[in-house]
Amino acid sequence: MKKPLKRKKTCRALVFVLVFALGLSGCVASAWAQLVKSVDAVGITVSDIDRAVEFFSKVLSFEKVSEVEVAGSEYERLQGVFGARMRIARMRLGEEFIDLTEYLTPRGRPIPVDSRSNDQWFQHIAIVVSDMDKAYQQLRAHKVQHTSTGPQRIPDWNKAAAGIKAFYFKDPDGHNLELIYFPSGKGNPKWQQANGSLFMGIDHTAIAVSDTARSLDFYRDVLGMKLAGESENYGTEQEHLNHVFGSRVRISGLKAPSGFGIEFLDYLTPRDGRPMPHDTRANDLWHWQTAIRVGRADAAADKLKSARVRFVSPGVTTIPHRALGIAKGFIVRDPDGHGLQLIER
Repeated sequence: MKKPLKRKKTCRALVFVLVFALGLSGCVASAWAQLVKSVDAVGITVSDIDRAVEFFSKVLSFEKVSEVEVAGSEYERLQGVFGARMRIARMRLGEEFIDLTEYLTPRGRPIPVDSRSNDQWFQHIAIVVSDMDKAYQQLRAHKVQHTSTGPQRIPDWNKAAAGIKAFYFKDPDGHNLELIYFPSGKGNPKWQQANGSLFMGIDHTAIAVSDTARSLDFYRDVLGMKLAGESENYGTEQEHLNHVFGSRVRISGLKAPSGFGIEFLDYLTPRDGRPMPHDTRANDLWHWQTAIRVGRADAAADKLKSARVRFVSPGVTTIPHRALGIAKGFIVRDPDGHGLQLIER
């Protein structure tokens, strides 16, 4: 008697069903897993690039690697800003990079003076230090503006983050930055090798999100990043760190195959954070853009369009002068409006 034939169920055969039934999870997630190769840099829009370079250099020990001035239709298309003329300075700390961009024209809007850490335009970079007390004194010596009341130590009951010390502060334009200290056994092992450096590098960039599950659908299931860890932070230390009374924050850390991490800050309380302004443009000073390297920009754009991701650029743009080593790229916005620049080098 012949055995009944078993119907083969391959990942490819299920793709179209799972797209609608499971929100790009399961088989689709594995199919998209190679989209992101690395988180290469974080871009910050500044009002005065000379002042910003001096701040990051003198206060935080960043090194300026390069500076270019660019203009033309390709950059207008890339950034979604008509008439854009920009000065861009690349800064390095350890093995990580940030890109500071000043729009000579057109000038954008300043960061709202009443911004709080649970507003959806909030983003920062976490700068790793080998000694929190010395790093904090360095900031005090330069009269840096506080966000936190002072450095905070995560209490021992919080097993995922116990002993980590952190401090929020602002650059001259009001962008939030973080100092972070990892005790032995916490964080990337490379942060235990100071080699005489007080400011060591960048561990991650953190973004305020309104819905962790929705953000995971995008960063994990569409972009293919890996969820590396989670915690829930609350109490007086958290309140004094982010300067939001009653804050209870769900934190999720994601990693690409290389580069630094992206961290979600989902405020479970209070729920009064304001959404990203829908008319945000790349020349507004609250605009950040995280540079994500992909294998082929054209293929990445096709995948993101099929996922109905919001594009800032009208499509893939070829950069004429290879500014910052970028051959092709485009900018999209995540579910909360944070900017992502996908680049092919």
